[in-house]
Amino acid sequence: MRLASPMPGLNLIQSHETSRFEATIYDPVICLILQGRKETSMAGKSVEFGAGESLIVSHSLPVESRIVEASHDRPYRAMILSIDTGLLRTLSHELDLTISNDRLARSLDVEATEEALISAMTRYLALANKSIETKIMAPLILKEIHFRLLMAPHGNMLRKLLEQNSYASQISRSILQITENFRTPLSVSSLAKENGMSESTFYKRFKQVTATTPLQYQKEIRLIEAQRKLRDGIHSVSSVAFDVGYESPTQFSREYSRKFGKTPRTEFLVAE
Repeated sequence: MRLASPMPGLNLIQSHETSRFEATIYDPVICLILQGRKETSMAGKSVEFGAGESLIVSHSLPVESRIVEASHDRPYRAMILSIDTGLLRTLSHELDLTISNDRLARSLDVEATEEALISAMTRYLALANKSIETKIMAPLILKEIHFRLLMAPHGNMLRKLLEQNSYASQISRSILQITENFRTPLSVSSLAKENGMSESTFYKRFKQVTATTPLQYQKEIRLIEAQRKLRDGIHSVSSVAFDVGYESPTQFSREYSRKFGKTPRTEFLVAE
């Protein structure tokens, strides 16, 4: 797989081969498929999308993804652009986001990409290696892209995210707290209280956004970080277990094996 970053926040991916599921964290992004197909799974629910379609991710989410269509003659190609929530908020002050749309708001959603959004992303890419144009035009085109995202049929959750004190924005703050402190014990009652919710309501809203529970979300973050460290081939299994927040290497090994289908020891030995 080949990866290039020709512009700030923009990655281009190309692969001549299909791939197995890989666990990762998707921060807010739009992934536009140019050629081939990809499958992304969150908490056992999968979406598959291909050329001309895009995936909008509104929150930081632990997912598994794989390339399902690629060949030497027709490689998988995609553009992935980070979503700037600060820029979205700036736009929300200038727009009326009361858009009639019966579509369910999803934190991970796929739709055929509107031509105006494809055009804006293409023009942003075309600025690569053009320093003067980038300085002047990049902020304007990025603003247009984010406007198009807010207007997109699958931008519902982004619009929810910008509503004052919405469940989407509250859960976003809780996700940030969990990811920044994933190594420490998690108090769901404290998170619920900070958001002015009962624990049952907080669980419901959290699952509505992430398709999982706060404790499972924390576990996913821990295990994905552990896999990254083990693949470095530097840290021992026990040290990785303690570093990501486990008190018992045995429990860590059990949960790691359940998620990845191999023991952490095996992962470490392959990395060596």
